Amino acid sequence: SRGWNRSGEGGISDPQGTCARIPAMRQAVKFLHTVSSCGLIGALLGHMLLLWRAPQATAEDYAMLREMISLIARFILVPSLGISLVTGLLAMLVHRQYQQKRWAWAKALLGLSMFEATLAVTQSKAVAAAELSARIAKGDNVLETQRLLAEAIHSEWNVLYAILALSLAQTALGIWRPKLQLKKTGF
Repeated sequence: SRGWNRSGEGGISDPQGTCARIPAMRQAVKFLHTVSSCGLIGALLGHMLLLWRAPQATAEDYAMLREMISLIARFILVPSLGISLVTGLLAMLVHRQYQQKRWAWAKALLGLSMFEATLAVTQSKAVAAAELSARIAKGDNVLETQRLLAEAIHSEWNVLYAILALSLAQTALGIWRPKLQLKKTGF
């Protein structure tokens, strides 16, 4: 039946207030997506800052550094990444027009690849570096282990740069929303 909805505007009766909740849900999804994206970039930068400036002179210092990086990954990076991915996909469901936009699909694909890279590569690099530092602390083949640790840390930096670049690319896609259309050529 036609009547007044909860907001007092004319239209179809909406006693449950569903129409009023949809914009609130969209805003909540957008808010969570934005905040989690900030957490993700912040966690990556925090990881990089620790690698760059934290004391690493002794095995104990290095073990503490690895523990701090692990805490950042466990409590900030991975949860932020998961929330960002889920809310991004929810945004595509809530905003039907996003399903027609190539930038949104590019952002979704970048998000999935970043999720996989972060979970698989970042964790494995951190574990490998921690194991190598434990071997150095024990005195096991110190020169070879130090060389392997230097390679692991170099590789960790490369992975962090790549994940940060993917994250910034996703942010740019979300802000500028390019059309991503192929130009038609006239023959």
